[in-house]
Amino acid sequence: MTRIEEMLGRVTAEAIKELYGVNVERNVLSIQKTNKDFSGDFTLVVFPLTRISKKSPEVTGKEIGEYIKNKLKYIREFNVVKGFLNFETEKTYWVEFLKEAYGKEEYGLIKPQSDSKTVIVEFSSPNTNKPLHLGHIRNNLLGYSLSKILSANGYNVRMVNLVNDRGIHICKSMLAWEKWGNGETPESSGMKGDHLVGKYYVLFEKYYRQQVQDLIEKGYSKEEAEKNAPLIKEVREMLQKWEKGNEHVVILWGKLNSWVYDGFDVTYKELGISFDKIYYESGTYLSGKTLIEEGLEKGAFIRREDGSVWVDLTNEGLDEKLLLRSDGTSVYMTQDIGTAQLRFEEYNPYKMIYVVGNEQDYHFNVLKLVLLKKLQKEWAENIYHLSYGMVELPEGKMKSREGTVVDADDLMNVMRDTARKASEELGKAENLTEEEALKLYKTIGLGALKYFILKVDPKKKMLFNPQESIELNGNTGPFIQYTYARIKSLLKKASENGISWNKESAITEINQEEKDILKLLHEYPVVIKESGETYNPALIANYIYELVKSYNHFYQEIPVIKELNYDIACYRLKLSELTGRVIRSAMSLLGIDLPERM
Repeated sequence: MTRIEEMLGRVTAEAIKELYGVNVERNVLSIQKTNKDFSGDFTLVVFPLTRISKKSPEVTGKEIGEYIKNKLKYIREFNVVKGFLNFETEKTYWVEFLKEAYGKEEYGLIKPQSDSKTVIVEFSSPNTNKPLHLGHIRNNLLGYSLSKILSANGYNVRMVNLVNDRGIHICKSMLAWEKWGNGETPESSGMKGDHLVGKYYVLFEKYYRQQVQDLIEKGYSKEEAEKNAPLIKEVREMLQKWEKGNEHVVILWGKLNSWVYDGFDVTYKELGISFDKIYYESGTYLSGKTLIEEGLEKGAFIRREDGSVWVDLTNEGLDEKLLLRSDGTSVYMTQDIGTAQLRFEEYNPYKMIYVVGNEQDYHFNVLKLVLLKKLQKEWAENIYHLSYGMVELPEGKMKSREGTVVDADDLMNVMRDTARKASEELGKAENLTEEEALKLYKTIGLGALKYFILKVDPKKKMLFNPQESIELNGNTGPFIQYTYARIKSLLKKASENGISWNKESAITEINQEEKDILKLLHEYPVVIKESGETYNPALIANYIYELVKSYNHFYQEIPVIKELNYDIACYRLKLSELTGRVIRSAMSLLGIDLPERM
């Protein structure tokens, strides 16, 4: 069955040719859903067509509307409001649409093929000097959801993680543990490895800041004090030793990083996140250094008297950027250059999407310019930075160095506990075994967390409120989960009553509540497409909310099992099942599980 928008586009082009003698391409015709303030289902924007018709928008709209109404059996009525031609569809179209969509198990999704374009999505990208926190949660949820949405648009998606496992920040934790750790391990301390290493990163910063303050009091400027504090000198020396392969430093580095990896794995599993491949900065920075040396030979970069290497981007509207320090050690830009080259060679991707916070906008502008303009890598044109806003709490911003971040593991525990309390107060866990109850609390708690974060446009800064996210009413994950459980309960009850809704029905009439749901179900493939094109999972999240609101209104107002006409009851059950399927499908694109009962 051809979608009504496609029919309208084709017949509109025919109308323009017939009425005005001009051929138009389908892509110049703007057909969209009708604004809620007007009567109709679909709208053709007439304004651009007045240049062809040489008539007013009202006259042009009426002429095209009459032509289309006579040609398309699915158009019942039309009206023209200023420059907008609004069409109301026949109910038979929606009846036929439900029949076709119901027969598609993966309705709305495009399955990737072996020859589909490859898209790389990099997300998470943690440092091995601290555990994952609330900011990482938004990063991971965005990256994972975007990957699933792009896959639903037919792309072969590769989810990758670049672990920043080397560099001066990592050495800070290493040096602090060596100085003050007294051999402490995850086993001896009872701490997750990433938490333990993060503890020493905070400890380093505490003592380093004290040394800086001491130097300032002795007459040093702040900049001089930060460069000359004994701890920072030791850290720089440790980094040089690591890059030269010093055995003691490399063994220490491997030990602490292994603790962190084990901790990360637990967090990722709990969050429901996985990767197709994990890159490590320690394995890619040398490739970056090689590319920089090649750029030096070609005159693309500048080596200063102190031995440091820079790129001049002033002609591109930026400034000069450090690529290699004077002691030869690399910076983040070094490894990102190398990693991008390795990924291009491995996947030859259509797009390379980096899910990274907006505080790194400058970094990715530089990365793309260095690769594209200075190193002449044409494929760098396909680099895209999905720049998202920071997450804040009611208390304000988080600071890793001061240890004032919201730990990801702690937050997930809080969400489970909050879900437990809310469920017990509402009696939602009655008649469940302890195992079933714990699974329900996790499903509700993590669903609330994920939905609350993903419903916000990635570009916007957001305020996360755990208590608000767990509410059973409003635009929340639990509200959607409850509606899904309600549908599953309805279908189960109908089946127990011997109602079989899979048979063909002779329904030709539908009411407004049913039509409202059908219009939203009809929109699902369009929302997936737009969400993939704009890299915005929030479109999916808010679509589900609108669908759930519409279904709940239908459920409250219209009888289903109690409907006396058997054919109508079956039709409404079929509508309910398809709604449940779409809710499950769309929530899956957000990485959110749904309970069968709640």
